[in-house]
Amino acid sequence: MTRNVAAAANRQSHRLSVAPMMDWTDRHCRVFHRMMTRRAMLYTEMVTAPAVIHGPKPRLLDFSPQEHPVALQLGGSDPRELASAVRIARDWGYDEINLNVGCPSDRVQSGCFGAVLMERPALVAECLRAMIGESPVPVTVKCRIGVDEQVPEEVLPDFLAQVAGAGVRHVVIHARKAWLKGLSPKENREIPPLDYGLVLGMKGLFPHLTICLNGGVTTLAQARDLLGQGLDGVMVGRAAYHDPASVLIGADALWGEDFAPDAVAVVKAMQPYIAAHLQGGGRLHQITRHMLGLFTGRPGARGWRRVLSEGASRPGAGLGLLDAALAEVDQAAPAAALG
Repeated sequence: MTRNVAAAANRQSHRLSVAPMMDWTDRHCRVFHRMMTRRAMLYTEMVTAPAVIHGPKPRLLDFSPQEHPVALQLGGSDPRELASAVRIARDWGYDEINLNVGCPSDRVQSGCFGAVLMERPALVAECLRAMIGESPVPVTVKCRIGVDEQVPEEVLPDFLAQVAGAGVRHVVIHARKAWLKGLSPKENREIPPLDYGLVLGMKGLFPHLTICLNGGVTTLAQARDLLGQGLDGVMVGRAAYHDPASVLIGADALWGEDFAPDAVAVVKAMQPYIAAHLQGGGRLHQITRHMLGLFTGRPGARGWRRVLSEGASRPGAGLGLLDAALAEVDQAAPAAALG
């Protein structure tokens, strides 16, 4: 495969992706999302390089084959540690390795990684070279447009030039600044204004890069519009978690495919996976906590959430509870139609 053909394939694979979200996008969540879209790229929660090196590797890195395509997001700022983490992760067969240069949490700053690395692009480039040297799959970056008093129009082009110089061909840009002083992580997701124009401008400056936009995208219609303006991809975050059906069911149309199961079919498709998890000693709520928003906006959604929220964490909770929750949806639908 030539470089140009490979780049085109990479751009196609990232037309829509689901963002890495701490405490949310674990392996069970990713399987659930995969039942709604065959094509969207799924990202793990961020795992720090030291955790991969010294921690319980199967617990941190295991995933199910049906999750593909799936990317591992790493956090860190030591090139040697990141290279070691990538080398370890090779055996797991991820489709992509992503470096976190966007998380603004205090915990991340204290470790000198995440968004604070926007201030140290040369170090980021060094980390990326080390990671690429150990990776058989693409190494990518997720970043912000800048931090604190930085002028995004000045720092972002330099940042992209340095990571491209390190060999990276794909960057996900969260189209907001991160204020490391004065705003909480939640506020950093909402208060700094979005600048889609700047991200679109970076595609013009770096046409050879696959550039995906993250931040503020809540519908497939928005994603289509941004792709139509020339971006290579769109990454959806919290909307894909809180209202997954509206964002992910039908998303494969972005690739010209018609896979679009309804929400009830998604529940049925999850049952064998849930049964295997329970058979292995797992708990129902470990999976169903990610499924609470599946029927958002539909009749019976409140009953679905109530049954699962109240019962899934109880000892012995199994597929019968899932059927009971689904019955709340089935019973509400005729009443809504009559009303």
